[in-house]
Amino acid sequence: MGWPITEGVFACGDLPLHAGGVLPEARLHWRAHGTLSAARDNVVLYPTSYGAQHPDIEWLIGPDGILDPRRWFVVVPNMFGNGLSSSPSNTPAWPELVTAWDNVGAQARLLREVWGIERLHGVYGWSMGAQQAYHWAAAFPDAVARIVVVCGSARTSVHNRVFLKGLLAVLEAAPEHRGHGRFAAEPVAALRAFGRIYAGWALSQDFYRAGLHISALGAPDLDSFLRTDWEERFARRAAADLHAQLRTWEAGDISADARHAGDLPGALAAIRARVLLMPGETDLYFRVADNAAELPHLRHGVLKPIPSLWGHRAGNPVANPADADFIRAAVREFLEG
Repeated sequence: MGWPITEGVFACGDLPLHAGGVLPEARLHWRAHGTLSAARDNVVLYPTSYGAQHPDIEWLIGPDGILDPRRWFVVVPNMFGNGLSSSPSNTPAWPELVTAWDNVGAQARLLREVWGIERLHGVYGWSMGAQQAYHWAAAFPDAVARIVVVCGSARTSVHNRVFLKGLLAVLEAAPEHRGHGRFAAEPVAALRAFGRIYAGWALSQDFYRAGLHISALGAPDLDSFLRTDWEERFARRAAADLHAQLRTWEAGDISADARHAGDLPGALAAIRARVLLMPGETDLYFRVADNAAELPHLRHGVLKPIPSLWGHRAGNPVANPADADFIRAAVREFLEG
């Protein structure tokens, strides 16, 4: 690559958690692209999404990508529970619940203690990364100039939680499940079912009706697509990590703190950052309607849905040039504005 890349692990120590308890000897694995300016004013934070590690999401970083590392110092913190940062798979004393609040708090310490960064030009996130972007703006209203929320929401909706509870139930029904999201061995059959259920939610009915799993992604048939794109994808991750991040996702709520006590409109109104909301028009769990309901409460919000059949994956268009072009144009204009 033609730009500087650095990587490391930030030791957070014993981390007190938003929901109670402690994450012992917490570690935050990070990677950074580009060069930090002398004024430290070119920082864009790019948190990871569900089940993803930094190599999975770095495809959009590049001179012709959505985030240009020649212009921005892009810091990618791996979310707790993803197998690189502290996770059930590498932390025997995993606590009951780690939230987005805990992730953004640790990320703020990383930025401050490693680089002396006190203010962000922007936070860009997709899915659970978008949840973290929203939590950044809520937790640190004076430290974030703008956030890009791609296929995410300020609070996990009830319908979204139904999806998540279904996936949790699949994992917990496995004979290998010992309780509390821990497993005696990897639940191979449960993970196969998990991947197939996920495939029905992550891509829209319109995507499958158009046969894009074959014509755009090159699968010879539906069963092959479900195996290679979904079963094998989730088989790379420990079931305990997947379970923990589902619980983090379900608990997403920027109003779940002492300042707002569940008042979501109040929490949204307190955000000072400029907000670009980019839901996918056919996303089945982060709906356009959710962002549309948030918009009137934001001081500086813009709603720009992605016109796509790709459902939730419209926001992560690694194999979808049209959606990538749409996001790139909108995000570059927003970050430079």
